[in-house]
Amino acid sequence: MQNRRDFLKTSALAAAGVALVGCTGGPQRFNIVKGDGRMHLKFFPYELELTHTFTVASYSRKTTPDVQVEIEYEGITGYGEASMPPYLGQSVASVTAFLEKVDLSQFTDPFQLEDILTYVDSLSEGDSAAKAAIDIALHDLVGKLMGQPWYRIWGLDPAKAPSTTYTIGIDTADVVREKTLEAAGRFNILKVKVGLDTDEEMIRTIRSVTDVPLAVDANQGWKDRSKALDEIHWLASQGIVMVEQPMPVTQLDDIAWLTERSPLPIFADESIQRLKDIPGLVGAFSGINIKLMKCTGMREAWKMVSTARALGMKVMVGCMTETSCAVSAAAQLSPAVDFADLDGNLLISNDRFSGVRVVDGKLTLPTDPGIGVTLVK
Repeated sequence: MQNRRDFLKTSALAAAGVALVGCTGGPQRFNIVKGDGRMHLKFFPYELELTHTFTVASYSRKTTPDVQVEIEYEGITGYGEASMPPYLGQSVASVTAFLEKVDLSQFTDPFQLEDILTYVDSLSEGDSAAKAAIDIALHDLVGKLMGQPWYRIWGLDPAKAPSTTYTIGIDTADVVREKTLEAAGRFNILKVKVGLDTDEEMIRTIRSVTDVPLAVDANQGWKDRSKALDEIHWLASQGIVMVEQPMPVTQLDDIAWLTERSPLPIFADESIQRLKDIPGLVGAFSGINIKLMKCTGMREAWKMVSTARALGMKVMVGCMTETSCAVSAAAQLSPAVDFADLDGNLLISNDRFSGVRVVDGKLTLPTDPGIGVTLVK
């Protein structure tokens, strides 16, 4: 396991004064200039518009709040973002309040990633999405300055990037069939949201139009472990290859019981947030789903991959509903994982960037430096 001392240390650095300037035209933009520093932070809210209503076991939504971030240094711009689905418990207001506290003027250049991100992490206990936005923008900036994409900096082979799942949310049989047909021929594996009384109907509807492998995500929707085990055995007979977060985070002992008996690997999602959570999940889950918006970004995600592997766990990299900015950042890790669920940019109609692509169902990583995105809107 990697030493977490550097990660957990906090800094006593204090934030300097903040100048707030509003720009007119287009979305409201907040320009943050910290003293006479060489790195300049900018951010603005940007609501993500979903192509279809997105339904999981606990809620439905048509949009996702988001904040876009830029860090400029010597004429080079790094892009980042904070995406905030409801269960994350964060908002545009909380993200912007956090970003207003960030003072980059105390650092001489963006290559001081460890010091900068340790300082950013020390500003609050939570605010993971806001921290991820800074982290992603800094990684993009540093990669651009180095002239290399992050998968190369980490020593990963882009040819090993896996196929990504494509998500089919809970809906009526007709809509589920329509969404599945839209995905036909484009994806090698689908991810199906379950966790309600309609689970079998969902799977049978999808199986009526495709026989591709399926992953299922119950989003904590199952409460009885015996019923959950019965359902998993049935799912295994239907070509399902993995199960994500079958039961509530408060039922860890039940999940451990289920994992021990399950014919399919069980992955943690809501049960895993950050690096420190991994040791407590050993034996309770087969693997973990790492999401940048929960773990504060690429820096910690990379440490989580190494830690999970050292503890004998499988690894999945996932995303929220995001633009190609955050999805491409997460994709830099994908050659090192077992499963990828990086379709968040494919679920929205107003992506600002081009970046990682899906070709014949497989993630194709951009060769551009940094996180590999280009601004298109």
